[in-house]
This record gives sequence, C-alpha cells and structure tokens, in this order.
Amino acid sequence: MGLLVADCPRCAANQMTFDVLAQVYRFTKYEWQNWFEIFCRCRACARSTIFLVGIKQPMAGSPLTQKNGLVDVVDGLNDFLEIERFISVRDNSSISPPEHVPEEIKNVFAEGATCLTVGCFNAAAVMFRLCVDLATKPLLPLPDPSDANRAQPNAKQRRDLGLRLPWLFDNGLLPIELKELASCIKEDGNDGAHVGNLSKVDADDLLDFTIALLERLITEPEKLKIAQQRRDARRPPKT
Repeated sequence: MGLLVADCPRCAANQMTFDVLAQVYRFTKYEWQNWFEIFCRCRACARSTIFLVGIKQPMAGSPLTQKNGLVDVVDGLNDFLEIERFISVRDNSSISPPEHVPEEIKNVFAEGATCLTVGCFNAAAVMFRLCVDLATKPLLPLPDPSDANRAQPNAKQRRDLGLRLPWLFDNGLLPIELKELASCIKEDGNDGAHVGNLSKVDADDLLDFTIALLERLITEPEKLKIAQQRRDARRPPKT
C-alpha cells in the first residue's frame, strides 16, 4: 500500500508514516492537477486521518493516476503529492461563495463560512465584512481634487466600511435595493472585532448581505458577460 509521511493531528507525532487505505477523487485544478482525499492510518497511534492531497506535476500514464493508484502503489508518496491539510470540522460548512468572485474574496468568504459553521460568530462577522470591504473599495472614485463637480468621499468614508456604504448608496454606486440589508454593517464596521458580542443572528444577517452584494456586483455581470460571449460565438460576424 502507499505510504505518506506527515504530522499526525490525532497524536501530534511529527513526520510520522501513514498507511494509505483508501482514496476518493475530489476535483481537478489547472486542467491537470487531480486532488484526492486519502484515508490514512498513523503508525504511531493507529488512528485514522483523512488528508487532502494533490498531484505535484502532470503524470499521464503513471500507475498513480489509475483507480486506487495511491493505495495500491508500494512506495512513499511524498515525492509525488502536495499535502494541503487534513479534513476537519471546517469541512462541515455547506455555505459556498457566489460564483465568479475573485480568489481573494472567495478565500475570505470560505473562512467566514467555516467560522459560522463552528459557532465562531464574531470571527465570521469579521470575515464577511472583509468580503464586503474588498468588493466595495474598487467602487470608490479615484481622488481628483481638480474635479469639483464630482462627488468625492472623505478620508474616513474611504477607510471605514460602515461610513463607506451609505456614501456609495447615496451616490448611486450600489444598488439601492440592498440598502435595507446593509443595516447589519455597524457604523465603525468592526463590532465583531472590537466588542465581541455578535450572535448567530448578526452573523447570518452579514452572510445574507455579503452574498446579495457579491451576486449583484460580481456574479450577475459575469454571467451576462459569459452569456454574451456564447451568443457571439453562435453568431459569427458576417463577411
């Protein structure tokens, strides 16, 4: 069977050998890198752990790419696999970010969803506010003191999310339909971090607003763009 060397999250043994007992394909990145969850047994404590691992480089035709290849190979796997992490309570989250959001926002959203799943409501709120912060900063106009006819936010509105959102709504840079949902963002935008008194209801409100905002700002425009590209592909230009 395949062998994997990693730190054991069950007994804290460092660089311990694991027997690879089973594997499940999860997804593919970059059109070649297959990722798997592998069920392993620690040789120190004999307890099991599931690791998320990815193939390090293209390996077309290799025995490792065959069905149960990671289990059946009689060799060490560390030279061929990238160990991302072990499967834990964070993987219980069923909340996915809206489609087409940038990787930076997607990662922050996933962290917030994990915090919400395990009951860390203040931490979840901070992460969802960060998503909103990252999504709305690009909407601010560049400072231009020479253009007196164009509305400009002040320094505090640029910096503080709770003050930025009303300015964006008032100046037509955010859909007005989202304004009522935005009431979950407090004036200083940092209640979760500074006070630590947010409940699940508060975190759920922030989640709803974050999803609605990302869908309106990013997902829907990108879907329309993709649909237009498909339409253009079906209708080649006339010669």
